[in-house]
Amino acid sequence: MTANSAAPTTRPGSLVRTGGPKDDSSWLEHVLGWTLVVVVAMFVTQVGWF
Repeated sequence: MTANSAAPTTRPGSLVRTGGPKDDSSWLEHVLGWTLVVVVAMFVTQVGWF
């Protein structure tokens, strides 16, 4: 293994974004999360698993 085959280093500010949620959308994450919880709870009760 040579020195040139090491993993490239990048500065934290130059990383590529993955398209995930932004920092200012925390309220949207909470709303969608709780909506998912309610939908799963409704499904579980309708199926009779609880």
